[in-house]
Amino acid sequence: MKLGVVFPPWARFRPAKYTTASVLCSFGGFLLGMDTGVIGPVTIMDSFIEQFGKHSSAIHGILVSCILLCAALGSIFAGTLADKLGRPKAMAFGAAVFIVGTVLEAAAVSLSMFAVGRVIEGIGYGLYFSTQTVYICEISPPKARGPLASGPQFMTCVALVVGYFISYGTVKIPGSLSWRLPFIIISAMATLYLLSNLFLLLESPRWLMRHRDYRAAEKVWDELEVKQEDRESDGRTSTPENPTAISLQSSSPEEESKKTVNFRSLWARDVRKQTSLAVLLMGFLQLCGIDAVLYYAPLLFQQAGLESQEASFLVRAWFFVFSPRPSGNTKLISFLVQASGVSAILIVVTSIPATLLADRWGRRTSTLVGGVGLTVLLILIGSLYAGNAVLPTKGIGRWVVIVSIYLYCMVQAMTWGIGIKVWAPEIQPQHTRAQATSLAYGANWVCNFFVAFVCPILLDKSVPSAYFLFGGCTAVATVVSFFYMVETKGKTLAEIEQAFKSRIPVARTAIPMVKLMHPHHETKAA
Repeated sequence: MKLGVVFPPWARFRPAKYTTASVLCSFGGFLLGMDTGVIGPVTIMDSFIEQFGKHSSAIHGILVSCILLCAALGSIFAGTLADKLGRPKAMAFGAAVFIVGTVLEAAAVSLSMFAVGRVIEGIGYGLYFSTQTVYICEISPPKARGPLASGPQFMTCVALVVGYFISYGTVKIPGSLSWRLPFIIISAMATLYLLSNLFLLLESPRWLMRHRDYRAAEKVWDELEVKQEDRESDGRTSTPENPTAISLQSSSPEEESKKTVNFRSLWARDVRKQTSLAVLLMGFLQLCGIDAVLYYAPLLFQQAGLESQEASFLVRAWFFVFSPRPSGNTKLISFLVQASGVSAILIVVTSIPATLLADRWGRRTSTLVGGVGLTVLLILIGSLYAGNAVLPTKGIGRWVVIVSIYLYCMVQAMTWGIGIKVWAPEIQPQHTRAQATSLAYGANWVCNFFVAFVCPILLDKSVPSAYFLFGGCTAVATVVSFFYMVETKGKTLAEIEQAFKSRIPVARTAIPMVKLMHPHHETKAA
C-alpha cells in the first residue's frame, strides 16, 4: 500500500494545511503582542490607580518588565516539555499557565495579586513561545519555512496595534472594568489558542519519527498536505518494499530516539556550535539596544529640548508605547494611543515584506545588511549627542535623531527581528532543537531585561555612551554573523544539520545541496 495524498483540483485555491497549521500556531505571538500593547495604557488609567494607588516608577517598571525574566524561567523547561509531551500539547500546557496569569490580573484586588498574575503569565509565555517556531520549522517544506516561521513575530507586531486601540476603547468604560476588560479579552484569546493546539494542530511528524512512530508520521505528512518530493528532500528515504522505512540523512530515527537530551548534551561536541550561535545571536538581538531605544529614546529627546508640537507628537508616540514608567495622567490616553497606533502600524507595514520575502532575502544576507544599517544609525545618533548637535530650539540635529530612531526600528523589524529568530531553531539538530531553541529564547529575554534595567543608569552618566555601547554590540554581532552564519534559505533541516556535521566552511553564502541516499549508502555533501 502506497501512502500519499492526492490533491483535488480545487486545492489550488486554498492554502495547504501546513500553512493553516503554521498560522494557528503563530497566534501565540499575538497573545504577547496584546499584553505588551495593553500593559502600558492600563497601568496609567485613573481606574487602575484608584484601585491600587499611585505607585512609583520603579514599581511600574517591575510590573511591566517582570514578564521577561519569568518568560526566561519558563523557557528553561519548554524544551523538555516539548520533547516529552509533543509540540502541540506542550504549547497547550504553556497556554493554560498563561491563562491562569491573565485571569489573576483581570480579577486582581491588590497590586500583589496583579504582580503574581504577571509572573505566572510570563512563565506560561516562556513555556510555549519558543516551541512555536520549532513546530513551524518541523512541519514546513523548505521553500515555505522562512515566511511561515516568521509568523509569530509578525503576529506580535499586529497585536501591538490591536492592543493599543483596545485600551483606547476601554479607557472610557466607568469603573475597574476599563482596565480589567483588556486582560479578559487576552485570556479569552489564550483559551482559543489552547483549544486550537489540543484539537486542531497535528503532532510534528519529526517528533513522531524521533519516537519511532513512522506510520503516524507519514499519515501526518499526508494530512498536512506536504508533497512527497518535499518530504523526501527533508532527509527521508523509503524503499518499495517498505514505504514507511524513513531515515534521517544525518542520523537514523533509532539513533535519534536513543539520544537523551539534557543541559549538558546541548554542549556536546557535535552540537555545541549550533547551540552557541543560537544563544549568542538571540542575546545580541537584544544587546543591539532595540528595546532600550524604544523605552528611553523619547526621554532623551525631551531632555534635549524637543518640545515643539511636531516633535512632541512623535516622541510621545514612542514613549507611550514602550516606556515602562508613567508618562502622564489618563487624560492623555486618547491622544497617546492614537499616536502609538500610527507608530505600531508603521512597524507592521515594514514587517510585511520582511515576512513574505524571508526566503528570498535569506537569513544571512538580511542579518548582515541589517547589522551594518543598525550600527551606522546607532553610531550616528551617539555622535550627534556627543557633538552637542541636538539643540533644544534650532538646528537639524534633533530631526536627524528622530528620523534615525524610526529608521532604526524599521530596519530592525525587517532584518534582525525576523531573520535571527527563524535561523536559531532551524540550525539545530532534531534531538536538541526544542531545548536549544528554548535556551536561546531564554538568553534573549534575560538580555532584554538587562538592557531595560541598565539603560537608565547609562543615560544618567552619559547619553552618547549608551548608543555607542549598543552600536558596538551590534558591530560585534555582525562580525560574528559574517564568519559563522550560514545561509539556510531553501535548505532542508537535514541538509543544514549535515552541513554542520561535515564542517562545511560556514562563511559561504549558502549550504551546498546534500544528496539524499538510502540508509545503507554513504552520505556525501556536494
